[in-house]
Amino acid sequence: MSIGNKKALQCVLIGMIELKLNKKIKMPAIFVGHGSPMTADVDNAYNEAWRKFAKKLPKPKAIIVISAHWNIKDVAVSDLEKPKQIYDFYGFPDKLYKLKYPVAGSFELAEKVRKILAPIVDVKINNEWGIDHGGWIPLLSFFPEADVPVVQLSLDYSKSTQEHYDIGKALAPLREEGIMIIGSGDIVHNLREIEYEEDAKPFDWAVEFEQKVLTLIAKNDHKSLIDVENLDNKSYLSVPTIEHYLPLLYVLATKDKDDEVEYFAKGITHGSISMTSFVLK
Repeated sequence: MSIGNKKALQCVLIGMIELKLNKKIKMPAIFVGHGSPMTADVDNAYNEAWRKFAKKLPKPKAIIVISAHWNIKDVAVSDLEKPKQIYDFYGFPDKLYKLKYPVAGSFELAEKVRKILAPIVDVKINNEWGIDHGGWIPLLSFFPEADVPVVQLSLDYSKSTQEHYDIGKALAPLREEGIMIIGSGDIVHNLREIEYEEDAKPFDWAVEFEQKVLTLIAKNDHKSLIDVENLDNKSYLSVPTIEHYLPLLYVLATKDKDDEVEYFAKGITHGSISMTSFVLK
């Protein structure tokens, strides 16, 4: 091989290596039905499914969590280096309040979120909250080492379901930058109708509503899912308040034409709490 050909081959190989190194890996977006806080401290089919699923996850640069449990009249993020771990539940065994998830925050990601959402909403900095159980409970299974920075995004209760969906859609490009988006809520969440036993038979209306949601997800019919009040004549039973349903819309809004929906947990506990969870990848 001549010197000229060798140099040409070297240039091609170097170019291929650089292309591989610079290639961006799109992070998955995850919706997790987090259920009861007890999921963090019991061995059942759901947290076993979470741990099994975690083994397949790529490690992101950082994570944005949209939890059902941070509801304020603002779209906000925290930019603290060490966000507080919030134990926003009451009356559970003491051991739950001793679980630690000492994750770092990310000023850089908080600013990136503010910038990417600026055309549609003014994102506030709010460091009064932190990472609540909707975030840290599934993260204990997904990234137990707490070695991936996390920024939580609030749910603005003054926004419509369409506006929440639009915010999620605006966040979608961050997946191409190595950022994982996790929505944590429940497709069905009715504490007024809850049964004491975890394995209680699900209410018929809960099963029917969830199946309708899953069918619409399969059809990619996001418009119907956004209009949740008219989704079913008993929607008010499955979604008596909107905050646990909204994280689903944020995740679905990040879906592009190449994404597949893969369920890693399915089921309804306590009669009226859905644990169904999926990933877009």
